[in-house]
Amino acid sequence: MTVAISTPSASQPRLRQHDKYDRLIATAQSLQKLKVAVVHPCDPASMSAVFEAAQLGLIEPILVGPPDKMQAAAAALAKDLPVGQYVEAAHSHDSANKAVELVKAGEAGALMKGSLHTDEMMGAVVRREGGLRTARRVSHCFVMDVPGHETALIITDAAVNIAPTLEDKVHIVQNAIDLAHALRVDPVRVAILSAMETVNPKVPSTIEAAALCKMADRGQITGGILDGPLALDNAIDLGAAAIKKIQSPVAGQANVLVVPDLEAGNMLAKSLTFLADADAAGIVLGARVPIILTSRADATITRLASCAVASLVADAARARLAVLGF
Repeated sequence: MTVAISTPSASQPRLRQHDKYDRLIATAQSLQKLKVAVVHPCDPASMSAVFEAAQLGLIEPILVGPPDKMQAAAAALAKDLPVGQYVEAAHSHDSANKAVELVKAGEAGALMKGSLHTDEMMGAVVRREGGLRTARRVSHCFVMDVPGHETALIITDAAVNIAPTLEDKVHIVQNAIDLAHALRVDPVRVAILSAMETVNPKVPSTIEAAALCKMADRGQITGGILDGPLALDNAIDLGAAAIKKIQSPVAGQANVLVVPDLEAGNMLAKSLTFLADADAAGIVLGARVPIILTSRADATITRLASCAVASLVADAARARLAVLGF
C-alpha cells in the first residue's frame, strides 16, 4: 500500500513507500478485529481515522461522544455514523469516562483518542478509583518508520513520563520490550540512550543506564538485550560503534531506544519526523488495554499503523492469557 502524505517542506503530496508500516498493517489484518472505544471523535480528522481503520478491517469502532457533533464530523466526510455503534456522551470528559467504562465492562479492547486533549483522556485512564491502572507504570512508545533505516524504531518515553525515575524506567523499558515482542521483533535490542557511551558520575542518565543493564542481568527486566549508556550514533549505526570500539550485541543495531526524559524523546522523535521525513505511530502501554494516540497532523498511514500496533498488542495479551488458562 502506498499512501500520499504531506511533509512540512512540501505543500504538494508525494508518494513514499512505507514497507515497515505496510507489514504491520498486513499482519494486523490477519487477526480478529479489535473492538475500540473511540473517545470523542468530533472533528473530521479523528473521524476519518476511524473510517479508514474500520474499512481496512483493523478495528470495530464504538464511537463515544455527543451524537450531533459526531454526526457533523461524519457529514463533513460525506458519511453517516454507523447505526448502533456509538455511545452518547455530553462532553469530552464524559466521553473519556464512558469509554473507560466500556473497557471495564469487557465491551472494548482498546481506546482511541479523538478530538479531545490527551490529558483529558489519560486522566480517566489513570485515576486511582475506576480507572484502568495496572501494576505497570503507563508509558508511551513511538513506532517510527524512518526512511533509509532497515527496521522500525521504538522510541520511549516521549509523551507521558516527564522526568522518569529509575524505578519508572524499569516499567518503561519492560513495556517497550513487550511491545517489540508483540510486533514480532526478534531479538529485541534495547539501547539506553545518553549523550555518551561511558558511565560518568556527573551525568545521571549514564548511571541509570548502567543500573538498568545490571537489572536486566539479574532478571528484573526480561525479554530483551540491554546495553547502555549509548549515544544515539553508536546505538543505531554499526560504523559509529566500530569507531568507538564498542563490542556489544546492541550497539549499532538497536531497535528500541530508551531516552533519558520526555524532552530528549520529544526532540528525537520530532527531529526524525521533520528532518528525516519519518512517520511516528503512537501507542500507550501499561494500562489494562492499549491506547491509540492519533494527531490531527498524522498522515493516513500513521493513523492506520497506530491501529495496527494496538491490534498486535491486544493479540499478544490474549495469547498470554490463553497460556495462563484464562
